[in-house]
Amino acid sequence: MNPNLLSQINSPSDLKKLNRAQLPQLAQELRNFIIDIISKKEGHLGASLGVIELTIALHYIFDTPSDLLVWDVGHQAYGHKILTGRRDIFHTNRDFDGISGFPKRSESEYDAFGVGHSSTSISAALGMALASHLKNEWNKNHIAVIGDASIASGMAFEALNHAGVTNANLLVILNDNAIGIDPSVGALKEYFTAVKKGENHEENNIIRSLNFEYSGPIDGHDFETLLAELSRLKTIKGPKFLHVITTKGKGLQLAEENQVKYHAPGKFDAVTGKIYPKEEDNSPPKFQEVFGQTLVELAKINEKIIGITPAMPTGSSMNYMMDVFPDRAFDVGIAEQHAVTLSAGMATQGMVVFCNIYSTFLQRAYDQVIHDVALQNLPVIFCLDRAGIVGEDGATHHGVFDLAYLSCIPNLIIYAPLNEIELRNMMYTAQLGLSHPVAIRYPRGKGFVQNWHLPFQKVEIGKSIQLENGSDIAILSTGTIGNNVTKALSQVNSKNNFSHFHFPFVKPLDEAALLDIGKHYKKVITIEEGTVNGGFGSLVTSFFQENEIAISVKKLGIPDAFIEQGTVQQLHKICKIDVESLVNYFTTCS
Repeated sequence: MNPNLLSQINSPSDLKKLNRAQLPQLAQELRNFIIDIISKKEGHLGASLGVIELTIALHYIFDTPSDLLVWDVGHQAYGHKILTGRRDIFHTNRDFDGISGFPKRSESEYDAFGVGHSSTSISAALGMALASHLKNEWNKNHIAVIGDASIASGMAFEALNHAGVTNANLLVILNDNAIGIDPSVGALKEYFTAVKKGENHEENNIIRSLNFEYSGPIDGHDFETLLAELSRLKTIKGPKFLHVITTKGKGLQLAEENQVKYHAPGKFDAVTGKIYPKEEDNSPPKFQEVFGQTLVELAKINEKIIGITPAMPTGSSMNYMMDVFPDRAFDVGIAEQHAVTLSAGMATQGMVVFCNIYSTFLQRAYDQVIHDVALQNLPVIFCLDRAGIVGEDGATHHGVFDLAYLSCIPNLIIYAPLNEIELRNMMYTAQLGLSHPVAIRYPRGKGFVQNWHLPFQKVEIGKSIQLENGSDIAILSTGTIGNNVTKALSQVNSKNNFSHFHFPFVKPLDEAALLDIGKHYKKVITIEEGTVNGGFGSLVTSFFQENEIAISVKKLGIPDAFIEQGTVQQLHKICKIDVESLVNYFTTCS
């Protein structure tokens, strides 16, 4: 037995040189390799461990990259990356200037489609298949690997519906492990569970009804079965669907037993799987925890409060309310569009709806925000988690566009708290009854205030707050990035030259304050943790122009580019909104 097969695999062509009897050994080595690296440097663990055999089998049977392989979301693609020439640089996964944590077209020819958000794989692979037919490439295979949580999304079913009336050479593989990040929910999940138990008759098969050649369910960890079925399907033309049963976290016992926790567990012991406890530093809690605890606190005094999240109860801390008020908190699965319009429907009946969606995922429900909520002026309370730079997940997950894409929508109030106290108070104010929908944006991770659990205070809508008083230059910030401004000003010698205004309301803007600023200062600097194109700074600039106020405005924020992965501190530095960069810039202004 060769002691190390993985070291010989630099591409799928090397993989094909192995005989089938060697593949279980390779699978074990690949699992160990992933566990060893992720245990030290963190990342998405459970999803990739669950598809090791499937990943090897796909590259063993199909002719990648000529055959096009698309991974849905991409959390599960670590094994794919390692087998396709990135083994020796895999340790840079999710690092600044390292490889991406998700498949990315510019990174490798084996990454047929860039992903990061769910439920895109079938549409993309179908598009590739139809294009291949138009180019008379009839023998090319197009494979989409999608999870049972992602396939429940509307977009996936739109693609299945279309594919079923084509002759596209498309293979959809359902990686069914009954969990996404949190456990899968909904009737479709229950249907697939029944299929796995043999409780559904063949004539009731949903996939066959959509004109797919259906096979399965099969054991996704059994090489003999996998290789035989993939070889058979490779010879069949038209839309095909393979139902594969896997175990998320396979090969690491604690990861199999605690699948939510081990989706992205942080650092852990590579042998036992035990997660290393985080150092207790008495720092403030995460914004997510403040949101979750505050929501429960408000729900106890307001029985009309409802919580809704699309498949992110743990990440958003909506699970706090689900535990206390299970009948008033809903995980609707990966269905952002549905989450928004469901919220709108409840709001028409007098419910006070907190719809918690990651900023980057609200992009997927933009029409519903406009058409179903804002147009009807329904007071849905959007809590936009992960607003701003999110770190190692990179360009697909940064929540940097919401200020720009929301600020143009009539009726919508936009609020960006400076800290956890402001988040609490705005949640309290919103549930008292606003005449408009509101979006409250806040970042991922730790807050800024230790003593945040204070009595509620009502927020005055549309008012800014002056934090520093100076003579020449007005700094206008919105949201938590204002804390960087405060720290930077404390290090600037000519601090008295600067006034600092916190604008928690991006819409409506505090026009009275802006008129006063325009009269008394020589220059304005706007700072936001969002794109400068169309964001807070652009709104301020437009206000001055429209009111014929001749004042210089410098806009700082996220530049007109997609920001890749790295720590929040590293990425703030690239965007020149970290404390050190602000100190340097303020010094040149004074």
